[in-house]
Amino acid sequence: LLKALGMSQGAVLRLVAGELLLLGLVAGAIGSGLGLLGQAALVHWLAGVVNVRALPPPGWQPALVALLAALALLLAFALPPVLQLARVPPLRVLRREAQRLRIGPWLLGAAGVALFVGVLMLLAQDRRLALIALGGFVASALGFAVLAYALVRVLRRAGGERRGVLALAARQLGGRSAQAVAQISALGLSMLALMLVAMLRTGLLTGWQQTLPPDAPNRFVINIQPQQAQAFQAALQTAGIARYDWYPMVRGRLVAVNGKPVFGRDYKDERARALVDREFNLSSSAALPAHNRIVAGSWAATAGPDARGLSVDAGIAGTLGLKLGDTLSFDIAGSTVTAPIASLRKIDWGSMHVNFFVLMPRAMLAQQPATFITAFFEPPAAGRLDDRLAHAFPDITIVDLGYFLAQVRHMLDQVSTAVQFLFVFALGAGLSVLVASLLISRQEREHETAMWRVLGASSSLLRRVMAVELALSGAFAGLLGTGAAAAVAWVLARRVFDFAWTPSPAWFVVGTVAGAVLALAVGWMTLRQVVRAPPLRTLRALV
Repeated sequence: LLKALGMSQGAVLRLVAGELLLLGLVAGAIGSGLGLLGQAALVHWLAGVVNVRALPPPGWQPALVALLAALALLLAFALPPVLQLARVPPLRVLRREAQRLRIGPWLLGAAGVALFVGVLMLLAQDRRLALIALGGFVASALGFAVLAYALVRVLRRAGGERRGVLALAARQLGGRSAQAVAQISALGLSMLALMLVAMLRTGLLTGWQQTLPPDAPNRFVINIQPQQAQAFQAALQTAGIARYDWYPMVRGRLVAVNGKPVFGRDYKDERARALVDREFNLSSSAALPAHNRIVAGSWAATAGPDARGLSVDAGIAGTLGLKLGDTLSFDIAGSTVTAPIASLRKIDWGSMHVNFFVLMPRAMLAQQPATFITAFFEPPAAGRLDDRLAHAFPDITIVDLGYFLAQVRHMLDQVSTAVQFLFVFALGAGLSVLVASLLISRQEREHETAMWRVLGASSSLLRRVMAVELALSGAFAGLLGTGAAAAVAWVLARRVFDFAWTPSPAWFVVGTVAGAVLALAVGWMTLRQVVRAPPLRTLRALV
């Protein structure tokens, strides 16, 4: 219309570009404001976990990032189609003649993504982390898109020529495959983020606690002096505690490997530097601890009558680059103790028992200044045993693991609540894609609805079909998101936390229902006028 009224192509382009620029600035400003509010909420939630007073105040840089990101997205995805449409003759538009774009949507999308990635890499402080996050997002999006497309194809075939609300809804969803894939993928990614945090918050910690035996140690006591050892053990026996760990413990610093002095700065790995720069807790044991397993070498070289070798945790050996036969030198209270590595152990750190990175032959520690450490299960019937032990042995330190786990759960709840709050924005982005996709198809839906009404379909039937279609897309998105979250949580449980965990079927029910409800609520608010529009008015608009 503007070109038909005499406006030049350049003027139209400047007008549209100005509108896009204004839209980007407004969107960036709104995003910055929401970011400031979110930052204030996070600081409030994490006040009990971190020292919020030490955090720097919010600056102007994040607002600039938000503005640049908004403008980059608009330039990448909105401007190219406008540039092409500006070249379309006005007469073709007024005649409603189809005009095919010279550049396909896939090429436009690729160009937009490339521009956005360029802006992201320019603004990111850690480019490696940005690439990892971007790669994970792209891989997840592609995986969701493939699965969503497969589901849409199945629905299209399942609908067939059948009648009924469900069959009609399946055909409707399958008939708009590109939009359905976008809706399911976007909402599914959002559900993945939310469900993963929920599983980590409740399922994994509870699952780990359930793997512990009922009599797993819940008390650690350190700094027991040699002259107190017999009396302390007698106190445990009197309290009815017959099973407990009992080890001597000596502090020593690793000073040399194979005769060569070692320093933390010699290692690139941060954990390796921390291990070398601090003291090790060294101990000895006549028998291999039940929660340890020899993976290389011989335990007899550490516990035998003529033992002269060390038994080292296999994980620490890998971190420090140690192997069987390497000679380690420890500085213990000013004297140097040197011995070769005779065996490597895999330790079950989740057993809650006392564990040591390095176990030495008993003879090597006989003349060293040692204290004792113990771990035991204190039943509720013991009745204030901690207080009695602390009163009888004032210099000991008692660690209540039950209290510690409660604190960990409290911290995890606070942190996961904060993360879930951040992922609410991801959910909002997914719902925005859903709304945009529905708005794109609104005119097509109005035409279809008008034709159905002319052919005799009632408004109530069309409303039910639309509701089922929206619920189906949301349910599939919730199911896919929950399945992906369960897979990630399972890998974390098996590979990172090293315990067996199986997701509860309730997670899939909750995720599927939540996705269906969200899609139905948002979609119905977006499309509720489609069914109400008079068919005659819609059909006249086509003429």
